[in-house]
Amino acid sequence: MSINTQVSSPPSALPRTLPAAWQGRVARSPESLCITYFDGTLTTSEVNDLSLALAASLQSHGVEAGDRVAISLQNIPHFPIAMLAIWHIGGIVVPINPMYRERELHTVLASSGAVGLICAPETIRIAAAAAIETDLAWVLSANDTQFQHENDPRVFPTQPDDAELGAVPFTTDTLANAFAEFAGSSPDPAEREPEDIAMLSYTSGTTGPPKGAMATHRSLLVAALNFGEWAVVDHDDRMLALAPLFHITGSVSICLGMLLSPGSLIFLNRPRPDVALEAFSRHAATLAVAPITMYTALFELPDASARDFLSVRQLFTGGAPVPPAKVTTFERRFGQYILNAYGLTESNAGIIGVPLGERAPVHKPTGTLSIGKPMQGVSLRVLDEEGAAVPAGSPGELELAADQLAVGYWRNAEATESTFPGGRLLTGDVAIIDEKGWVYLVDRIKDQINSSGYKVWPREVEDALYEHPAVREVAVVGAPDEYRGETVVAFVSKREGSTVSQDELVAFARERLAAYKIPRRVEFVDELPKTLTGKIRRRDLRSE
Repeated sequence: MSINTQVSSPPSALPRTLPAAWQGRVARSPESLCITYFDGTLTTSEVNDLSLALAASLQSHGVEAGDRVAISLQNIPHFPIAMLAIWHIGGIVVPINPMYRERELHTVLASSGAVGLICAPETIRIAAAAAIETDLAWVLSANDTQFQHENDPRVFPTQPDDAELGAVPFTTDTLANAFAEFAGSSPDPAEREPEDIAMLSYTSGTTGPPKGAMATHRSLLVAALNFGEWAVVDHDDRMLALAPLFHITGSVSICLGMLLSPGSLIFLNRPRPDVALEAFSRHAATLAVAPITMYTALFELPDASARDFLSVRQLFTGGAPVPPAKVTTFERRFGQYILNAYGLTESNAGIIGVPLGERAPVHKPTGTLSIGKPMQGVSLRVLDEEGAAVPAGSPGELELAADQLAVGYWRNAEATESTFPGGRLLTGDVAIIDEKGWVYLVDRIKDQINSSGYKVWPREVEDALYEHPAVREVAVVGAPDEYRGETVVAFVSKREGSTVSQDELVAFARERLAAYKIPRRVEFVDELPKTLTGKIRRRDLRSE
């Protein structure tokens, strides 16, 4: 089945580059609120001045158009300032997970050829080991207490004095020094084209070494503006950024999406559930994007109530499967319906979403909550193993086409050809589209369980178990079985104060699922392993 959405596609008057789009906001509303960081605020013109100063500093370090500069930071104001600075001089942004250790950081630095790194002070020592046999020439560190004064001890714990760093294979300085030294300066202009690369976002490496998805100025502009149109962002909106900025959803939908909109951003460093809950009412947040695991953590806070969300206009989630029971129980307690969305690193974040004002249906045969409908300017198909479109209601691999897609993988022609055939994107996700155009994501192709010749999608089993009141989180995987080939195993963390046995959960599943889908074993764990973006790591559970 194919779906095309041509209404409200990106206008022909799209700005040529990201700096041009940003300067449009600066010209329209220089004194508008741009960033809130605890008790600190920055206007649009202040963010612009800081980004121009940093851009001039980067040029003094030898950064030229086309050079890659990595950013490894939590959700702090320095992140968008650094992105804008790199784009001002025609550079390419490389977001990096700040929790990476030496081997992981080295992989991205070596692949991207990054000449510089903007990071937290504690990352410099890791970078020193990771920089061997790379092009890394300099590191600028960001003090996360800058731009605010309250220093909440839950977020900014007292740190011991740093030991001497010793010799490092690059020059070091701080962003604070760069802002001060180049205050009032502007960089030499850099000419860039809409199809020039603006960002390299690295995949998580679940199917091999991480690959850098190449996003152009045009594709990022389309993705960011699409999000603003889908979320209907206006000048009164205040986005609480609960998804990490180093992830594609954070860097594009949240950060860039709000920078190019009339609204403002609220940052909390690395968000804690208790601090996030307070921030909704304290900063009168109207929008929030968070992984479903954050909403689960908010739900578990005993003092949380609907009063905390009175200013909220809409909550969004994406990046991981959303059990229907989670949405239902959250809305019942807090009066807020969570809108589901779907995107990938290769699609530059959100590309399918539940339209504002609508409610996602549940696919009755599988119990799966819809991820929505294609956003404006997006076409999609569901394909069988031979690459032919399947009828409505049949499962197959989801294929996407849109101007917002990445244009391939950095220096990896083979992976580009297999994942982006003809410029379209093969997602590796199994989807179903119904007659009304609603898209249901069944699972990842590689996560399918083959039990006695029957196909079992983990999500369907997980969604059934989530309906049990004692289940807080659950992940289902296939385990080797001499008789069945694979058998279904459920890993479950229980709600605090709840009790449930394996036999009770198996009986609960038997009432809702076919016999071959029922877990043969239930393992109870305190916490399920997760990535830093909140996705449950099924591969870790499979290895157990």
